[in-house]
Amino acid sequence: MTPEATTHSFDPTILREYDIRGRLGETLTEHDALMLGRAFGTMVKRRGGHKVAIGYDGRETSPHFADKLSEGIVSTGLHAELIGLCPSPMLYYTVKEYGADAGVMVTGSHNPPEYNGFKMLFKDGLVYGPLVQELGDIAAKGDFEEGQGHKTQIDVTSSYVTRLIKDLDCDTDFKIAWDNGNGAGGNVLKDMVEHLPGEHIILFDEVDGTFPNHHPDPTVDANLADLVDVVKHENCDLGIAFDGDADRIGVVDEKGNILRCDILMAVYAASVLKEFPNSAIVADIKCSQVLFDEIERHGGQPVMWKTGHSLIKSKMAEVKAPLAGELSGHIFFADKYYGFDDALYCAIRLINIIAESGKSLSELTSHLPGLYSTPEIRIEVDEAEKFSKIDQLVSALKTKESDSFQVNDIDGARVTTDDGWFLIRASNTQNAWATRVEAKSEDGLERLKSMLKKEIENLGYTIEF
Repeated sequence: MTPEATTHSFDPTILREYDIRGRLGETLTEHDALMLGRAFGTMVKRRGGHKVAIGYDGRETSPHFADKLSEGIVSTGLHAELIGLCPSPMLYYTVKEYGADAGVMVTGSHNPPEYNGFKMLFKDGLVYGPLVQELGDIAAKGDFEEGQGHKTQIDVTSSYVTRLIKDLDCDTDFKIAWDNGNGAGGNVLKDMVEHLPGEHIILFDEVDGTFPNHHPDPTVDANLADLVDVVKHENCDLGIAFDGDADRIGVVDEKGNILRCDILMAVYAASVLKEFPNSAIVADIKCSQVLFDEIERHGGQPVMWKTGHSLIKSKMAEVKAPLAGELSGHIFFADKYYGFDDALYCAIRLINIIAESGKSLSELTSHLPGLYSTPEIRIEVDEAEKFSKIDQLVSALKTKESDSFQVNDIDGARVTTDDGWFLIRASNTQNAWATRVEAKSEDGLERLKSMLKKEIENLGYTIEF
């Protein structure tokens, strides 16, 4: 039965730049899921589509949200293809390989358990920015397509795992620790390691959306403490962690040192550029200068771009880059893979690189210069002035530009001086500013931190390093 044609207003805070995400019972409800299904089904149908693949993560509300979402999609006359509990990359794989016109992943990603959301894509493009706002407009006007569609369930896990290991080129018996963090990748990970040589220790493999062991965000060092301990005490060759929906990766070397994802990208870039010399490699504005220099050293063309997985994917397609990535752990291979962010696949590629090199992971990065940096620091700010104050700052910094003070304003302000650089930008996913500082010396780091702190205080906020 077609739902009654009504209008619906989403809470504007859930219509994000890259996806839809909100707090359960407050800004996001099952009714939102139903109406999103109707709006997205309408959008797909008007683009000539017929089939939408749907997957969901391990959060307690996700199966219910997926049911409501599919109900809304079917009401527009489309076919909803349900693949069940899965990591986000498996949903993307389904869209690419199973003839779907679009896909929706019900996931709160790495957010706390009280959040959930939706990631959307078309088979030939991304759903972000204006398209997310268009979904809101369709619902607000009640401008829905109607029809009698249907649902089917399919199991693509075996096919997906087969594709993951297709590019495995390693017969070395590594000892690897894996931290699933109770995320949605657990079942696929257990299947995948059965096909890998060596010994594998999996932490927190049970899918549990309450995340009882630690928060599933591998970019936060504290969340990797268990993995570091296992790597050290079990004498593992490396450790690999995933976020809540397994589209972001975290890595620990054999000494228990955490590799920032920009340094991991440097390892990947060196490998990819052997087969694709002179190619563009895209990385977001938060990444270390070491990465951009390393891309250039290996004969590639470094492209610094805006933060955000959808924005990076679009730039990657535009410049035909075989590799792209973000400091946050979203890494995209398009040399012989699909160009979407898949942490499980990234793990396979890292295993290959280490095996081929005959070196340890720490040896693969030992030549890189040791710079001094802060992690990414977020400052909570008023949503209403989040962007306008950054625009104000960029304008002020631009007036100071010189040979020794340069401002890159593609996404906030990345200021480069003789000491190094600092960044401040508005987050597209939170009411926050994201900052980072990197310098060539400890003294230089302190100077840059002081400079950034003063600029932030001028805007009415404070930062603690």
